[in-house]
Amino acid sequence: MTTTIEVRAPSEQSEGTRSQVQRWLKNIGESVVENEPLIELETDKVTIEIPAPAAGVLREILKDEKDEVEPGELLGRIQSAEAAAEAEAAPAPAAAPAASNRPAAPGAEIRMAALAAHAEALSTGRSSPAVRRLLAEHGLESAPIRGTGAGGRVTVDDVLAYAATQRTNGGAQQRKPSAPKEAEAAIAGQRVPHSGMRKRIAERMVESLLHTAPHVTTVFEANMSAVIAHRAAHKDEFQKKGVSLTFTAYFLAACVDAIREVPEANSRWTDDALIIPDTVNIGVGTALEGKGLVVPVVRSVQGLDLFGIARELGEIVERARTDKLTPSDVRDGTFTISNHGVSGSLVATPIIINQPQSAILGVGKLEKRAVVVTENGEDRIVIQPRCFITLTLDHRVMDGHRANRFLQVLAERLENWKD
Repeated sequence: MTTTIEVRAPSEQSEGTRSQVQRWLKNIGESVVENEPLIELETDKVTIEIPAPAAGVLREILKDEKDEVEPGELLGRIQSAEAAAEAEAAPAPAAAPAASNRPAAPGAEIRMAALAAHAEALSTGRSSPAVRRLLAEHGLESAPIRGTGAGGRVTVDDVLAYAATQRTNGGAQQRKPSAPKEAEAAIAGQRVPHSGMRKRIAERMVESLLHTAPHVTTVFEANMSAVIAHRAAHKDEFQKKGVSLTFTAYFLAACVDAIREVPEANSRWTDDALIIPDTVNIGVGTALEGKGLVVPVVRSVQGLDLFGIARELGEIVERARTDKLTPSDVRDGTFTISNHGVSGSLVATPIIINQPQSAILGVGKLEKRAVVVTENGEDRIVIQPRCFITLTLDHRVMDGHRANRFLQVLAERLENWKD
């Protein structure tokens, strides 16, 4: 009978994604039910819950909060329900016999030392390296801080909450800056630690710009009159079927036409060849208030009509905003759209952070503008709803005239929208 069950991180992970333990939902010694949420892992894209693989008692925690985790890495161990029941019913063990001269099995000393260290950490409330580092930065002692982590350990959240209380109370315990620059930072304002998502976004931006793809951006402008008229005629029909018809859905559909004309926009660069997938999986940049940006993927857009695109888009964006994305929701994107105009931006040059994709479309704010048009040989000024569209691309994959052709087809599709 298996008495110990391993708890491991998911072995499948999005390309380039890192994970870290956000929090344990159970303490050592607590009972768990099979498939009950046990750990929260945070990646740069999603927060996922790791369920208990079996019923029993949580006996070991091998990764603390904020520790980085590799795919498939061991996080902890559960004692099976049967073994836990037998251990509880068994009589107390007799005094341990004198140590024999028999050599220990290979690795036994290391294992016992690790168990002893773990037990000491639980009994003394010793905190993780991340917590100790944060305590030092804030000049705090751990003793007055009540730990809410496994075995009463002090967590990162405990330290931040305590520090916030100290600031609110006028600094009952004076902060001890570790260096003059720290003192200046303390005077200037609050220290807000980076989340795992924000740190990974920063790393990938630097990697994309400096080490991977030479970026170039081209800019067009699109007349959105036809799209607005079409949406006004159909949004109620869509709404009756439980689907919200957004402008972003039109851009996804138009991108399919542009990609058919310029397929290299939907490709990935390798040293030997350009890989062009058969499917168009479009990631949609979605801002999460106070957290950062995630890019959930609408799959096989080339096989969907406008209604299907709007339905899939609405569902996956809703999952993103309610923290219900799964790792598969952010995998396998081949092209990305960043609708920065929803927050008021007119023009932007988004970065291809989803390597190894080759291009990202930026959509600016939709607003009415005065435009000169020529009719019957005469120029006149009209008011049109327009927006800027940009294509930022990996210059190794395509040249400027191909990028311009992509935006030309995209703009023509939007300006001449028909069912």
